[in-house]
Amino acid sequence: MFEVVIGLEIHIQLNTKTKIFCSCPTSFGEDANTNVCPVCLGLPGALPVLNKEAVKKAINFGYAINATVHQKSVFNRKNYFYPDLPKGYQISQFEIPIVENGELYIDFKDGTKKRIGITRAHLEEDAGKNIHEDGYSKVDLNRAGTPLLEIVSEPDIRSIEEAVLYLKKLHSIVRYLDISDANMQEGSFRCDVNVSIRPKGDEKLYTRVEIKNMNSFKFIQKALEYEIQRQIEAWEDGVYEDEVYQETRLFDPQSGTTRSMRGKEDSAEYRYFPEPDLLPVILTDEMMEEGKKIPELPDQKRDRFVNEFHIKEYDAVVITSSLAMANYFEEMIKEGASAKNSVTWLTVELQGRLNSEGLDIESSPVDAKKLALLVKRIEDNTISGKAAKDVLDYLMKSDAKVDDIIDELGLKQVSDDGALYEIIDSVLQANQDKVEEYKNGKEKLLGFFVGQCMKASKGKANPAKINQLLKERLNS
Repeated sequence: MFEVVIGLEIHIQLNTKTKIFCSCPTSFGEDANTNVCPVCLGLPGALPVLNKEAVKKAINFGYAINATVHQKSVFNRKNYFYPDLPKGYQISQFEIPIVENGELYIDFKDGTKKRIGITRAHLEEDAGKNIHEDGYSKVDLNRAGTPLLEIVSEPDIRSIEEAVLYLKKLHSIVRYLDISDANMQEGSFRCDVNVSIRPKGDEKLYTRVEIKNMNSFKFIQKALEYEIQRQIEAWEDGVYEDEVYQETRLFDPQSGTTRSMRGKEDSAEYRYFPEPDLLPVILTDEMMEEGKKIPELPDQKRDRFVNEFHIKEYDAVVITSSLAMANYFEEMIKEGASAKNSVTWLTVELQGRLNSEGLDIESSPVDAKKLALLVKRIEDNTISGKAAKDVLDYLMKSDAKVDDIIDELGLKQVSDDGALYEIIDSVLQANQDKVEEYKNGKEKLLGFFVGQCMKASKGKANPAKINQLLKERLNS
């Protein structure tokens, strides 16, 4: 039996208006090589000037993960040659990062938690983007110089599930802090995975392989599945040392496999040295105090939801995993829907429909006010839960009002005692033999009578009322 050892390096683009060392905009989707200047092009004589907003966002993150925020940090030159790196080196932080020794907790479905250590988070500039098409390679340097926060975990992760939970938790923290849009499709939240295996019980760390630049939770999961199996098979076949060595690999989504990209460099090969064009970063006491002012984070919001709304902890974990979903839930409560039903209709009914259409909560065609009103119409017995599902299906395709849809589809429940007694009496009259059996002790027949009444009402009768009035009639 083998144990997996995983460490993750996350690169998040900070959502500053301008780049980390120049005043070029960081806007996405512009024409290639238009958001550039002598600094981010690496032209001779151009000098970097540090973006203060990027520093502030790094401080916020440090306090959010209970880390040490260093009042003094230093930038270094990380030397390597690649076409999308115009200077031939990257300005990054090496010996003294701005953030060090942090942590976050991941939540499992059974209610247990696990601490994952965060070694460091350091500021650096992004590289450009290589584009390979039609037999040519092109370089777009619009992204070069965009501020990055690289977040490096301890090798504390022991399964693919833990890796995905860690990534999702980190993603939500970044969004809650509003330091990055963390859009994986646009590359503003990217992940490098370091993975190795070892026999269970062995404390030694074996050769780690890096899988580079993944921007999808699904791809990260698939890449890990393949790479772990590849390493296990190499070990079992006795060729581990020949086939598993320190290297950087790429994941191919088409084949679901990883392939070798290049040998993995050690830090010595990058020839780090202090960046001569930048002074050490010295944070003022005022900046340190200001950095501690962070919003309510997922864990705090989860605890508040459990205590304030008395919902299950795991439901609170699901709702608070996304700031947009947490805000949606709170708005439903403000609109007067009960917490219990809001959880079900948000996380099961609405979320299920959004998932099937490839939408997230932010692009939901049904806003919180409409879903809250739908829940209230169930709670005030205007419609049944089954009918509400039909209304929600309608709302996913139409901007109509909830009450108008209920009227248009004729879904209002019949709760009037007189009308319900008429239905009940006709059902009992048609089933006299079963009435006798019920009165002779076969009480399970109550379900049969309820079903017949609902059928007779074409599903419009209030089931709870039918149940109550049936018992009165049968026991009289």
